[in-house]
Amino acid sequence: MYPSLTDFFREVLGLNILLPVQTYGFFVALSFLLGVWVLILEFKRKEREGIFGITTKEVIVGKPAQIHELLLSGIVGFVIGYFLVGAAMNYKEFATNPQEFLTSLNGSALGGLAFAAISIFTTWRDKNKQKLPEPKKVLKEIHPHQLAGNILVVAGVFGLLGAKIFHNLEYIDEFMADPWEALISFSGLTFLGGLILGSAAVFYYLKKYYKLSIIHLLDVLAIVMPLTYAVGRLGCLTAGDGCWGIPNPNPMPELLAWLPDWIWAYDFPNNIIKDAGQIFVDGTWVNAPQTMMEGCDPAVWNGHCYKLATPVYPTPFYEFSIMLIGFLGLWFTRKRFKTPGLLFGIYLIIAGLERFFVEKIRVNSLYKVGGFEFTQAELISSIMAIGGIIVIFIVLKNRNKLKNIKAQKP
Repeated sequence: MYPSLTDFFREVLGLNILLPVQTYGFFVALSFLLGVWVLILEFKRKEREGIFGITTKEVIVGKPAQIHELLLSGIVGFVIGYFLVGAAMNYKEFATNPQEFLTSLNGSALGGLAFAAISIFTTWRDKNKQKLPEPKKVLKEIHPHQLAGNILVVAGVFGLLGAKIFHNLEYIDEFMADPWEALISFSGLTFLGGLILGSAAVFYYLKKYYKLSIIHLLDVLAIVMPLTYAVGRLGCLTAGDGCWGIPNPNPMPELLAWLPDWIWAYDFPNNIIKDAGQIFVDGTWVNAPQTMMEGCDPAVWNGHCYKLATPVYPTPFYEFSIMLIGFLGLWFTRKRFKTPGLLFGIYLIIAGLERFFVEKIRVNSLYKVGGFEFTQAELISSIMAIGGIIVIFIVLKNRNKLKNIKAQKP
Protein backbone atom coordinates (compact mmCIF):
# COMPACT_ATOMS: atom_id res chain seq x y z
CA MET A 1 0.00 0.00 0.00
CA TYR A 2 1.08 3.55 -0.69
CA PRO A 3 -0.97 6.07 1.33
CA SER A 4 0.57 8.97 -0.59
CA LEU A 5 2.46 9.58 -3.82
CA THR A 6 5.46 10.39 -1.64
CA ASP A 7 5.41 6.80 -0.39
CA PHE A 8 5.05 5.44 -3.93
CA PHE A 9 7.98 7.43 -5.34
CA ARG A 10 10.15 6.53 -2.34
CA GLU A 11 9.45 2.80 -2.31
CA VAL A 12 9.09 2.10 -6.04
CA LEU A 13 11.35 4.66 -7.72
CA GLY A 14 13.74 5.44 -4.90
CA LEU A 15 12.95 9.16 -5.08
CA ASN A 16 12.45 11.11 -1.86
CA ILE A 17 9.97 13.76 -3.00
CA LEU A 18 7.56 15.24 -0.47
CA LEU A 19 4.24 15.71 -2.27
CA PRO A 20 0.88 16.77 -0.76
CA VAL A 21 -1.06 14.18 -2.76
CA GLN A 22 -2.75 11.16 -1.22
CA THR A 23 -3.15 8.15 -3.51
CA TYR A 24 -6.89 7.94 -2.86
CA GLY A 25 -7.39 11.57 -3.85
CA PHE A 26 -5.10 11.10 -6.85
CA PHE A 27 -7.17 8.24 -8.26
CA VAL A 28 -10.46 10.03 -7.56
CA ALA A 29 -9.18 13.06 -9.49
CA LEU A 30 -7.90 10.78 -12.25
CA SER A 31 -11.30 9.10 -12.48
CA PHE A 32 -12.99 12.48 -13.02
CA LEU A 33 -10.48 13.52 -15.68
CA LEU A 34 -10.82 10.23 -17.57
CA GLY A 35 -14.60 10.49 -17.26
CA VAL A 36 -14.61 13.96 -18.80
CA TRP A 37 -12.29 12.78 -21.59
CA VAL A 38 -14.64 9.90 -22.48
CA LEU A 39 -17.62 12.25 -22.16
CA ILE A 40 -16.06 14.64 -24.69
CA LEU A 41 -15.32 11.78 -27.11
CA GLU A 42 -18.89 10.51 -26.94
CA PHE A 43 -20.44 13.97 -27.29
CA LYS A 44 -18.29 14.66 -30.35
CA ARG A 45 -19.22 11.30 -31.89
CA LYS A 46 -22.92 11.88 -31.38
CA GLU A 47 -22.56 15.38 -32.80
CA ARG A 48 -20.89 13.97 -35.93
CA GLU A 49 -23.70 11.43 -36.27
CA GLY A 50 -26.31 14.18 -35.99
CA ILE A 51 -27.70 12.94 -32.67
CA PHE A 52 -26.55 15.95 -30.67
CA GLY A 53 -26.79 19.43 -32.16
CA ILE A 54 -25.49 22.88 -31.37
CA THR A 55 -27.26 24.89 -28.67
CA THR A 56 -27.61 28.65 -28.99
CA LYS A 57 -27.66 30.76 -25.87
CA GLU A 58 -28.39 34.46 -25.63
CA VAL A 59 -25.65 36.36 -23.81
CA ILE A 60 -24.91 40.03 -23.21
CA VAL A 61 -21.46 41.20 -24.30
CA GLY A 62 -19.68 44.48 -23.75
CA LYS A 63 -20.77 45.10 -20.16
CA PRO A 64 -18.20 46.48 -17.74
CA ALA A 65 -17.32 44.48 -14.65
CA GLN A 66 -20.22 44.37 -12.20
CA ILE A 67 -19.87 44.76 -8.45
CA HIS A 68 -21.02 41.21 -7.76
CA GLU A 69 -18.48 39.84 -10.27
CA LEU A 70 -15.64 41.74 -8.64
CA LEU A 71 -16.81 40.68 -5.18
CA LEU A 72 -17.01 37.01 -6.16
CA SER A 73 -13.60 37.22 -7.82
CA GLY A 74 -12.15 38.73 -4.66
CA ILE A 75 -13.63 36.05 -2.42
CA VAL A 76 -12.31 33.24 -4.63
CA GLY A 77 -8.92 34.92 -4.82
CA PHE A 78 -8.76 35.33 -1.05
CA VAL A 79 -9.59 31.68 -0.37
CA ILE A 80 -6.98 30.49 -2.89
CA GLY A 81 -4.32 32.85 -1.61
CA TYR A 82 -5.10 32.13 2.03
CA PHE A 83 -4.52 28.40 1.70
CA LEU A 84 -1.91 28.48 -1.07
CA VAL A 85 0.45 30.87 0.70
CA GLY A 86 -0.25 29.16 4.04
CA ALA A 87 0.62 25.79 2.52
CA ALA A 88 3.82 27.19 0.99
CA MET A 89 4.90 28.64 4.33
CA ASN A 90 4.18 25.35 6.14
CA TYR A 91 4.89 22.96 3.29
CA LYS A 92 6.08 19.98 5.31
CA GLU A 93 3.02 20.06 7.54
CA PHE A 94 0.76 20.52 4.52
CA ALA A 95 2.39 17.77 2.43
CA THR A 96 2.39 15.31 5.30
CA ASN A 97 -1.34 15.59 5.94
CA PRO A 98 -3.12 17.98 3.55
CA GLN A 99 -6.60 17.08 4.84
CA GLU A 100 -5.84 18.01 8.43
CA PHE A 101 -4.02 21.15 7.33
CA LEU A 102 -6.94 22.39 5.23
CA THR A 103 -9.62 21.56 7.81
CA SER A 104 -7.57 23.28 10.52
CA LEU A 105 -8.02 26.53 8.55
CA ASN A 106 -4.32 27.35 8.81
CA GLY A 107 -3.33 29.90 6.21
CA SER A 108 -2.06 33.38 5.45
CA ALA A 109 -4.45 36.33 5.66
CA LEU A 110 -1.87 38.52 3.92
CA GLY A 111 -1.57 36.00 1.11
CA GLY A 112 -5.34 35.91 0.82
CA LEU A 113 -5.59 39.71 0.55
CA ALA A 114 -2.83 39.79 -2.08
CA PHE A 115 -4.51 37.15 -4.24
CA ALA A 116 -7.90 38.84 -3.78
CA ALA A 117 -6.46 42.15 -5.07
CA ILE A 118 -4.84 40.43 -8.05
CA SER A 119 -8.02 38.53 -8.86
CA ILE A 120 -10.21 41.65 -8.68
CA PHE A 121 -7.81 43.62 -10.87
CA THR A 122 -7.59 40.81 -13.45
CA THR A 123 -11.37 40.50 -13.65
CA TRP A 124 -11.78 44.28 -14.00
CA ARG A 125 -9.06 44.46 -16.70
CA ASP A 126 -10.49 41.57 -18.77
CA LYS A 127 -14.00 43.01 -18.65
CA ASN A 128 -12.70 46.47 -19.50
CA LYS A 129 -10.99 45.13 -22.63
CA GLN A 130 -14.31 43.74 -23.89
CA LYS A 131 -16.39 46.78 -22.90
CA LEU A 132 -18.54 48.32 -25.64
CA PRO A 133 -20.12 51.79 -25.75
CA GLU A 134 -23.48 50.03 -25.65
CA PRO A 135 -23.74 46.40 -24.44
CA LYS A 136 -25.60 44.13 -26.84
CA LYS A 137 -27.23 40.72 -26.93
CA VAL A 138 -25.70 38.03 -29.13
CA LEU A 139 -26.39 34.36 -29.76
CA LYS A 140 -23.52 32.15 -28.66
CA GLU A 141 -23.16 28.68 -30.15
CA ILE A 142 -22.40 25.92 -27.65
CA HIS A 143 -21.31 22.45 -28.73
CA PRO A 144 -22.19 19.61 -26.35
CA HIS A 145 -18.56 18.65 -25.73
CA GLN A 146 -17.85 22.20 -24.52
CA LEU A 147 -20.04 21.45 -21.51
CA ALA A 148 -17.67 18.77 -20.19
CA GLY A 149 -15.91 21.13 -17.78
CA ASN A 150 -19.19 22.33 -16.30
CA ILE A 151 -20.37 18.74 -15.99
CA LEU A 152 -17.17 17.91 -14.10
CA VAL A 153 -17.81 20.69 -11.58
CA VAL A 154 -21.50 19.82 -11.08
CA ALA A 155 -20.79 16.09 -10.76
CA GLY A 156 -17.85 16.70 -8.41
CA VAL A 157 -19.64 19.06 -6.02
CA PHE A 158 -22.92 17.15 -5.79
CA GLY A 159 -21.19 13.76 -5.99
CA LEU A 160 -19.11 14.63 -2.93
CA LEU A 161 -22.20 15.89 -1.13
CA GLY A 162 -24.13 12.71 -1.97
CA ALA A 163 -21.23 10.49 -0.89
CA LYS A 164 -21.09 12.22 2.50
CA ILE A 165 -24.87 12.13 3.01
CA PHE A 166 -25.21 8.43 2.22
CA HIS A 167 -22.17 7.52 4.33
CA ASN A 168 -23.51 9.41 7.34
CA LEU A 169 -26.91 7.75 6.91
CA GLU A 170 -25.21 4.36 6.82
CA TYR A 171 -23.12 5.13 9.91
CA ILE A 172 -25.61 7.29 11.75
CA ASP A 173 -24.12 6.50 15.19
CA GLU A 174 -20.73 7.92 14.18
CA PHE A 175 -22.45 11.00 12.76
CA MET A 176 -24.46 11.64 15.92
CA ALA A 177 -21.34 11.22 18.05
CA ASP A 178 -19.41 13.95 16.20
CA PRO A 179 -21.50 15.64 13.45
CA TRP A 180 -18.95 18.36 12.61
CA GLU A 181 -16.06 15.92 12.15
CA ALA A 182 -18.28 13.62 10.08
CA LEU A 183 -19.26 16.48 7.76
CA ILE A 184 -15.85 18.05 7.15
CA SER A 185 -13.76 14.86 7.12
CA PHE A 186 -12.28 13.84 3.77
CA SER A 187 -12.80 10.21 4.72
CA GLY A 188 -16.11 8.42 4.86
CA LEU A 189 -17.53 8.53 1.34
CA THR A 190 -20.15 6.20 -0.16
CA PHE A 191 -19.61 5.94 -3.90
CA LEU A 192 -23.19 4.91 -4.71
CA GLY A 193 -24.46 7.99 -2.87
CA GLY A 194 -22.14 10.18 -4.90
CA LEU A 195 -23.26 8.46 -8.09
CA ILE A 196 -26.95 9.03 -7.34
CA LEU A 197 -26.83 12.70 -6.32
CA GLY A 198 -24.07 13.62 -8.79
CA SER A 199 -25.96 12.06 -11.70
CA ALA A 200 -29.23 13.72 -10.68
CA ALA A 201 -27.51 17.12 -10.55
CA VAL A 202 -25.94 16.63 -13.99
CA PHE A 203 -29.30 15.60 -15.47
CA TYR A 204 -31.00 18.67 -14.04
CA TYR A 205 -28.24 21.01 -15.21
CA LEU A 206 -28.18 19.73 -18.80
CA LYS A 207 -31.95 19.38 -19.08
CA LYS A 208 -32.69 22.86 -17.74
CA TYR A 209 -29.99 24.91 -19.44
CA TYR A 210 -29.21 22.99 -22.61
CA LYS A 211 -32.32 20.87 -23.18
CA LEU A 212 -30.45 17.64 -23.85
CA SER A 213 -32.73 14.61 -24.04
CA ILE A 214 -32.24 12.55 -20.89
CA ILE A 215 -32.44 9.16 -22.62
CA HIS A 216 -29.55 9.99 -24.98
CA LEU A 217 -27.56 11.53 -22.16
CA LEU A 218 -28.04 8.37 -20.07
CA ASP A 219 -26.44 6.30 -22.81
CA VAL A 220 -23.40 8.57 -22.75
CA LEU A 221 -23.11 8.38 -18.97
CA ALA A 222 -23.49 4.58 -19.15
CA ILE A 223 -20.07 4.56 -20.85
CA VAL A 224 -18.49 7.06 -18.46
CA MET A 225 -19.65 5.77 -15.07
CA PRO A 226 -18.11 2.27 -15.09
CA LEU A 227 -14.71 3.75 -15.97
CA THR A 228 -14.81 6.38 -13.22
CA TYR A 229 -15.98 3.76 -10.70
CA ALA A 230 -13.19 1.35 -11.66
CA VAL A 231 -10.43 3.97 -11.39
CA GLY A 232 -11.86 5.26 -8.12
CA ARG A 233 -11.66 1.75 -6.66
CA LEU A 234 -7.93 1.73 -7.45
CA GLY A 235 -7.67 4.58 -4.95
CA CYS A 236 -9.33 2.43 -2.28
CA LEU A 237 -6.96 -0.43 -3.06
CA THR A 238 -3.71 1.54 -3.07
CA ALA A 239 -4.58 3.58 0.04
CA GLY A 240 -6.13 0.76 2.05
CA ASP A 241 -9.01 2.93 3.23
CA GLY A 242 -11.00 0.20 4.94
CA CYS A 243 -13.25 -0.60 1.96
CA TRP A 244 -12.02 -4.17 1.98
CA GLY A 245 -13.68 -7.53 2.38
CA ILE A 246 -14.32 -9.85 5.28
CA PRO A 247 -11.48 -11.98 6.71
CA ASN A 248 -10.34 -14.74 4.37
CA PRO A 249 -8.15 -17.26 6.21
CA ASN A 250 -8.92 -19.95 3.63
CA PRO A 251 -6.13 -21.27 1.36
CA MET A 252 -6.25 -20.23 -2.29
CA PRO A 253 -8.03 -22.81 -4.48
CA GLU A 254 -5.80 -24.77 -6.86
CA LEU A 255 -7.78 -23.33 -9.76
CA LEU A 256 -6.44 -19.85 -8.89
CA ALA A 257 -2.90 -20.91 -7.99
CA TRP A 258 -1.46 -19.07 -11.01
CA LEU A 259 -2.59 -15.72 -9.56
CA PRO A 260 -0.65 -13.65 -6.99
CA ASP A 261 -1.59 -14.59 -3.41
CA TRP A 262 -2.79 -11.06 -2.57
CA ILE A 263 -5.63 -11.30 -5.08
CA TRP A 264 -7.18 -14.05 -2.93
CA ALA A 265 -6.33 -12.69 0.54
CA TYR A 266 -4.51 -9.46 1.36
CA ASP A 267 -3.37 -7.93 4.64
CA PHE A 268 -3.22 -4.34 3.30
CA PRO A 269 0.20 -3.29 4.65
CA ASN A 270 0.74 0.43 5.38
CA ASN A 271 -3.00 1.08 5.10
CA ILE A 272 -4.29 4.53 6.02
CA ILE A 273 -6.54 3.15 8.77
CA LYS A 274 -3.40 2.71 10.91
CA ASP A 275 -4.36 0.93 14.14
CA ALA A 276 -8.05 1.84 13.93
CA GLY A 277 -10.86 0.59 11.71
CA GLN A 278 -13.42 -2.19 12.01
CA ILE A 279 -14.29 -5.42 10.27
CA PHE A 280 -17.49 -7.46 10.16
CA VAL A 281 -17.24 -10.87 11.82
CA ASP A 282 -20.16 -13.28 12.36
CA GLY A 283 -22.75 -10.53 12.03
CA THR A 284 -21.00 -8.11 14.40
CA TRP A 285 -18.69 -5.11 13.98
CA VAL A 286 -15.43 -5.58 15.85
CA ASN A 287 -12.18 -3.63 15.98
CA ALA A 288 -9.95 -4.60 13.07
CA PRO A 289 -7.02 -6.56 14.54
CA GLN A 290 -3.89 -5.03 13.06
CA THR A 291 -0.25 -5.74 13.76
CA MET A 292 2.78 -3.46 13.67
CA MET A 293 4.98 -4.12 10.64
CA GLU A 294 8.56 -5.07 11.37
CA GLY A 295 11.17 -2.65 10.07
CA CYS A 296 8.61 0.06 9.33
CA ASP A 297 9.61 3.54 10.49
CA PRO A 298 6.48 5.50 11.60
CA ALA A 299 8.29 8.79 10.98
CA VAL A 300 8.92 7.83 7.35
CA TRP A 301 5.46 6.34 6.73
CA ASN A 302 3.58 9.02 8.69
CA GLY A 303 2.38 6.40 11.15
CA HIS A 304 1.11 4.01 8.47
CA CYS A 305 2.99 1.00 9.82
CA TYR A 306 0.15 -1.45 10.37
CA LYS A 307 -1.24 -4.39 8.46
CA LEU A 308 -4.28 -6.58 9.09
CA ALA A 309 -3.60 -9.51 11.37
CA THR A 310 -5.93 -11.66 9.25
CA PRO A 311 -5.89 -11.17 5.46
CA VAL A 312 -9.19 -10.16 3.87
CA TYR A 313 -10.75 -10.30 0.42
CA PRO A 314 -9.32 -7.36 -1.59
CA THR A 315 -12.75 -6.33 -2.82
CA PRO A 316 -11.58 -3.01 -4.35
CA PHE A 317 -9.50 -5.02 -6.83
CA TYR A 318 -12.47 -7.21 -7.71
CA GLU A 319 -14.66 -4.17 -8.31
CA PHE A 320 -11.93 -2.48 -10.36
CA SER A 321 -11.54 -5.55 -12.57
CA ILE A 322 -15.25 -6.16 -13.12
CA MET A 323 -16.12 -2.53 -13.87
CA LEU A 324 -13.11 -2.08 -16.16
CA ILE A 325 -14.25 -5.14 -18.15
CA GLY A 326 -17.77 -3.68 -18.14
CA PHE A 327 -16.49 -0.35 -19.46
CA LEU A 328 -14.45 -2.01 -22.22
CA GLY A 329 -17.42 -4.16 -23.22
CA LEU A 330 -19.77 -1.17 -23.44
CA TRP A 331 -17.15 0.99 -25.17
CA PHE A 332 -16.41 -1.43 -28.00
CA THR A 333 -20.06 -2.34 -28.61
CA ARG A 334 -21.67 1.08 -28.09
CA LYS A 335 -22.09 1.82 -31.81
CA ARG A 336 -24.14 -1.32 -32.32
CA PHE A 337 -26.94 -0.13 -30.06
CA LYS A 338 -29.29 1.98 -32.15
CA THR A 339 -32.17 2.18 -29.68
CA PRO A 340 -31.57 4.91 -27.10
CA GLY A 341 -31.70 3.73 -23.51
CA LEU A 342 -30.40 0.19 -24.09
CA LEU A 343 -26.84 1.01 -23.09
CA PHE A 344 -28.02 2.58 -19.85
CA GLY A 345 -30.18 -0.43 -19.02
CA ILE A 346 -27.23 -2.78 -19.56
CA TYR A 347 -25.00 -0.57 -17.40
CA LEU A 348 -27.52 -0.64 -14.54
CA ILE A 349 -27.57 -4.45 -14.62
CA ILE A 350 -23.77 -4.77 -14.71
CA ALA A 351 -23.21 -2.22 -11.92
CA GLY A 352 -26.05 -3.57 -9.79
CA LEU A 353 -25.04 -7.23 -10.02
CA GLU A 354 -21.37 -6.44 -9.49
CA ARG A 355 -21.96 -4.54 -6.28
CA PHE A 356 -24.66 -6.91 -5.00
CA PHE A 357 -22.41 -9.99 -5.14
CA VAL A 358 -19.30 -8.17 -3.91
CA GLU A 359 -21.32 -7.11 -0.85
CA LYS A 360 -21.43 -10.78 0.18
CA ILE A 361 -17.72 -10.65 1.00
CA ARG A 362 -17.37 -6.95 1.78
CA VAL A 363 -17.27 -5.05 5.09
CA ASN A 364 -20.41 -2.98 5.58
CA SER A 365 -23.14 -2.07 8.05
CA LEU A 366 -26.29 -4.20 8.11
CA TYR A 367 -29.87 -3.00 8.23
CA LYS A 368 -32.46 -5.28 9.81
CA VAL A 369 -36.07 -5.16 8.62
CA GLY A 370 -38.26 -7.94 9.96
CA GLY A 371 -36.35 -11.15 9.46
CA PHE A 372 -34.17 -9.75 6.67
CA GLU A 373 -30.65 -8.37 6.93
CA PHE A 374 -29.10 -6.31 4.15
CA THR A 375 -26.65 -3.52 3.53
CA GLN A 376 -27.39 -0.12 2.06
CA ALA A 377 -25.36 -1.05 -1.03
CA GLU A 378 -27.26 -4.33 -1.46
CA LEU A 379 -30.55 -2.43 -1.45
CA ILE A 380 -29.36 0.19 -3.95
CA SER A 381 -27.63 -2.34 -6.21
CA SER A 382 -30.75 -4.54 -6.26
CA ILE A 383 -32.84 -1.55 -7.33
CA MET A 384 -30.24 -0.75 -10.01
CA ALA A 385 -30.25 -4.28 -11.46
CA ILE A 386 -34.04 -4.58 -11.44
CA GLY A 387 -34.31 -1.04 -12.84
CA GLY A 388 -31.94 -2.02 -15.67
CA ILE A 389 -34.16 -4.95 -16.64
CA ILE A 390 -37.22 -2.68 -16.62
CA VAL A 391 -35.42 -0.04 -18.72
CA ILE A 392 -34.43 -2.64 -21.34
CA PHE A 393 -37.98 -4.01 -21.46
CA ILE A 394 -39.49 -0.54 -21.92
CA VAL A 395 -37.04 0.67 -24.58
CA LEU A 396 -37.34 -2.55 -26.61
CA LYS A 397 -41.12 -2.34 -26.45
CA ASN A 398 -41.01 1.27 -27.65
CA ARG A 399 -37.94 1.04 -29.91
CA ASN A 400 -39.64 2.55 -32.95
CA LYS A 401 -40.83 5.63 -31.06
CA LEU A 402 -37.54 6.11 -29.26
CA LYS A 403 -35.47 6.03 -32.44
CA ASN A 404 -37.29 9.16 -33.57
CA ILE A 405 -36.64 11.13 -30.38
CA LYS A 406 -34.33 14.05 -30.99
CA ALA A 407 -31.35 14.16 -28.70
CA GLN A 408 -31.52 17.89 -28.35
CA LYS A 409 -34.54 20.16 -28.57
CA PRO A 410 -34.21 23.45 -30.44
